[in-house]
Amino acid sequence: MLRGCRREYCKQEGRFMEYRTIPHSGEKVSIIGLGMGSMHEANVDETERTVLEAIDAGINIMDFIPSKANAFEGYARALKTRREKVLLQVHLGANYASGEYGWTTDVNIARREFEARLALLNTDYADFGFIHCIDEEADFDAVMNGGIWDYACRLKKEGTIRYLAFSTHDVSIARKFIETGMMDWAMFSINPMYDYTETSDYGKGEASDRMQLYREFERAGIGVSVMKAFAAGQLLDAKRSPFGKALTRAQCIQYALDKPGVKTVLPGVRGLQDLHEILAYLDATPEERDYSVLSTMTPQTDQGSCVYCNHCQPCPQGLSIGLINKYYDLACMGDEMAANHYRELEMHASDCTSCRHCDSRCPFGVAQSDRMQEIVEYFGE
Repeated sequence: MLRGCRREYCKQEGRFMEYRTIPHSGEKVSIIGLGMGSMHEANVDETERTVLEAIDAGINIMDFIPSKANAFEGYARALKTRREKVLLQVHLGANYASGEYGWTTDVNIARREFEARLALLNTDYADFGFIHCIDEEADFDAVMNGGIWDYACRLKKEGTIRYLAFSTHDVSIARKFIETGMMDWAMFSINPMYDYTETSDYGKGEASDRMQLYREFERAGIGVSVMKAFAAGQLLDAKRSPFGKALTRAQCIQYALDKPGVKTVLPGVRGLQDLHEILAYLDATPEERDYSVLSTMTPQTDQGSCVYCNHCQPCPQGLSIGLINKYYDLACMGDEMAANHYRELEMHASDCTSCRHCDSRCPFGVAQSDRMQEIVEYFGE
């Protein structure tokens, strides 16, 4: 079971779903969510069945941003009697006036489309209200000064939006939203391809800087929904992957869930078969989730940084190596709460015997035994 998770048995599906906590509220969110970008490929009946089966499996977070408007009907039918069971991500800036997905920073269009989505679902609120897909400085300025930001903040104050959120693929834009001090949630693209290569425009930022951003999300108390966990399927196909090797869905999902701040992964589905393949993650063994093969794929310049994946476990002395590293990194950023969490751990870096068992197991080349001494010196133990 993942650290920080609660498990809940879903009788109808005969498996456990795992849940993480939304910062500041204590509300629980399933670690697997439903992305709807390709749901237009299914007919109305299959869309309805897919959403209902996802809910029965314990999935309680769904994104409401398909590529075509024809996916809305089945979605709305499924949620007609299940709205209270689902946390919905609804976006300010998605425009379906043409019947297909479009994007806008025009406040009047954004407002009209947002309200139309709520009406279609027969609901008067969005659990997560997103400032949608801002990847450029000019678009950020247009949102902040053109009315969308003020409108979103007003909806949050009124309760029409429960959690104020944003989506972006860009590290610098994400930081601008964090700096507002107003954000509860983010949607960000996280996968090995975007973190370690320059192959896609969606993966903007150096690997070390992106990892630093994930820590900043956690420090700011901003939960993260992960989009594009499979890089639009490229990572699942050896011929299309920039690494020349295929990863599995379970490996990609685990990779994203191990990042600081991440609460849920929302892979896109096209129907029931995709849903079943994604839910198989819950039945996967630790070995099947293990993505340490990345150490043979990623550039050596990106090695040597702890990503809290816990592949070094079990520690012979019983240290929670990932948590120790995580709290240390956050403490170095000025997060006193993380420093207190470190001090409250049952065992600390000072309990390390330098047996180097973790060094031999780390897939990212981190000399954990040396790092433990660094952490001891930082906390003055």
